[in-house]
Amino acid sequence: MNQPAGHYPDKGRALVIGGSGGVGTEICRVLARDGCDVALTYFSNRANAESAAELVQAEGRGASIHGVDIEDPEAVRQLIEDVAGDGGIHTVVYAAGPLVPQIYLSKIEPALMKKQLLQDAFGFFNVVHYAIPHLREAKGSVVAVQSSAQFRYAPADALSVVPKSAVNSIMSGIAKEEGRYGVRANGVALGIIATGQHTKLTEQGHLGAKYEEAAAKNVPLKFWGQAIDVAEAVTYLASDRARFVSGQVINVDGGYHV
Repeated sequence: MNQPAGHYPDKGRALVIGGSGGVGTEICRVLARDGCDVALTYFSNRANAESAAELVQAEGRGASIHGVDIEDPEAVRQLIEDVAGDGGIHTVVYAAGPLVPQIYLSKIEPALMKKQLLQDAFGFFNVVHYAIPHLREAKGSVVAVQSSAQFRYAPADALSVVPKSAVNSIMSGIAKEEGRYGVRANGVALGIIATGQHTKLTEQGHLGAKYEEAAAKNVPLKFWGQAIDVAEAVTYLASDRARFVSGQVINVDGGYHV
């Protein structure tokens, strides 16, 4: 059994929204490695959530799984109440987001953009709205997974960039307004990570050889990131190692945004 690294409070747990995803699962494991009990959510794939919980437990920490539609404010309120009632919440990691097809802005139907905004930006707002009182009590932190395309726009990526830019604005607002209560808020912006959405979009034919070739030219490091690269950035920002860091975004993108 691994021993806690001492960078997180002894009381409470980390809540990972989207902890059943490819990146979210690794975030859960690394938070556990670094001393966190973890509550993780899923939308439809309970089996993935159970696998993520097993990885947390293998690191010697407690895990609980929660099915939730974060677009539903009442469901989110109940989630936060349940998790906080089990010892408190000291960290919220937002690693959720709907699958994002690559479509040019001119061809996106309004209903699809509305759906993405509700599932992502509004969902994140719901989570932090109900979590803030508990984060104040713990002097805790929020880490929101975002997109490096917010900083260097990628054609046909508006369905990701627009909602994630709103997520970034909410994150910045928390950092500005909640710092007086000891609450920090930061972000991790993803480039191409060889798991999760990238894998699914490739399987569905949204990404192909031409995309891979063009993307490789725009990444100075010339290779794709892995889920562990994201998780290490998340645990740094969430922990007391970043105690004087708030309102910042780390781009985990191989230098794409430069």
